[in-house]
Parts: sequence; C-alpha cells; structure tokens
Amino acid sequence: MQLNQLAMSFAGKNLRFLRKQRSWTQEEFANKLQIKRSLIGAYEEERAEPKLEVLEIISQMFKLSLDELLLKDLAAEANDKGSYLEQRRKLKTTNAGNGLIYFVPQKAAAGYLNGYADPDFLDELNTFTLPMLTHGDYRAFEIIGDSMMPTPSGSVIVGEKIEKLDDVKSSNTYILLSKSDGVVYKRLIKNLKPKDTITLMSDNPIYEPYNLNTDDVLEVWKAVYILQKANSVQRWEIGQLANIVDNLQQQVSTLNKKLN
Repeated sequence: MQLNQLAMSFAGKNLRFLRKQRSWTQEEFANKLQIKRSLIGAYEEERAEPKLEVLEIISQMFKLSLDELLLKDLAAEANDKGSYLEQRRKLKTTNAGNGLIYFVPQKAAAGYLNGYADPDFLDELNTFTLPMLTHGDYRAFEIIGDSMMPTPSGSVIVGEKIEKLDDVKSSNTYILLSKSDGVVYKRLIKNLKPKDTITLMSDNPIYEPYNLNTDDVLEVWKAVYILQKANSVQRWEIGQLANIVDNLQQQVSTLNKKLN
C-alpha cells in the first residue's frame, strides 16, 4: 500500500512537470488526453489517482515507461541545479527586460483577472518575442468581438506596461484590466470632470462610450502592435458607414455636453 501511494504521488507530480515542460495549460493537457480539466487538477494535487489508460497515453506521449512515470521524480532528475519550473521561471525573469511577451489567449482572460500578479499563473502562459521589441515589460492579449473594428475579432494586441494612469494619452488605444470588466481593448479618454473616471471608447461607433472609475483599474497596457491573420480585416458597407457617421456625430455631441 505504501509503495502504491508513493508511486501515485510521483505520478501526480510527474504529470504536472511534463505538462509544464510542454507549456500546456491544464485545459490543453486535458483536451489532448480527452478527459475533463478538473481531472488534471485532481491528479496534480493528488486528490485522485490517474487511471491506467490515462497513464498509458501519457507514457506514449512523452516516450516514458510506466515505471518511470510512476516511480521516478522526473523533475528532480531533470537537472541537479533545480526543477524545470524553477529554471523556466528564472529564464523568463532574466529575459523579461529583453522583450519577452506573455500571451493571454481569450480562454485565459477570465482567469487573468485573479492571476495577473501570480507567478504560478503567469508560468501557465506561453511566451514569445518580437524582433522589433527589446527592453520593456510587454504582454499580448487576444481580443474577441467587433467593438474595435476594423481590427478584427481574434487579433492579438501586444501592449507595453503603463505604470500610472497619468501617463495615458487621450484617444490612444490600451488594454485595460479592471475589477468590473476584466480585460478590454479600448481607446481611453482622460476626464476633467469627474477626475476619478476615464472614458472607454470603441472604434466601432455602434458601441456607446462608458465611464470607468480609476480605482477599478488594475493594469494598463499601451497597444504597440496588432497581430492578425492575413485577409481578416472586415470591409465596411456604404450603409454601415452612413450609420457610423450618424453615431459619431451623436457621440461627439454627447461628449461636448459632458465637457461643458
């Protein structure tokens, strides 16, 4: 019984290590194994024992024997200098000033509200670099929806960290993380009255601007690059353009009244 418990404890630890090695989220790993994401969490936290058929799939996937998966601490054996996770975190920290970009896909946006400052959550995210970006603190966010057309849904916005709202320039585009809205991509307008709010505007004028309390804002990222699929930009029809002009005129009139 003790041997079985030891083996299963290594199984859970090894599952986590192998998943991290491939930079997979629990959701991605679960999809590859065709099981529920909650089971991955249960296995890794040793609240449940992986079924034999799951272990066999993992063994084949990573070219390991069942004995290696069950009886060896793969993380400890990977490198005498430290675990893979520690090395990966150290590498990310070292490269953070050299333009390393954490990517927040749409499926991770909800969790980002709680995990944006959690190193363990950030380690779940994939990273990449762009040759035109060097020093700085960058993050990339996948946007969904048509509120910022003509920027198409599915585009990835690369943002540079803004430390203070005072550094925001009106009418420029930013990724905002707020307690009430989560992750949004908008144009920001700094308000004179009241001073403790900012106005968020969409590029698609069918969406009305709205105010957000500055105390609600957790992070601000200035949009520096937009990555999108080729031929994905939507074209406006004549009727749509006429409606856009009407909506813009109404919004300008409303903003002028607020400012006055």
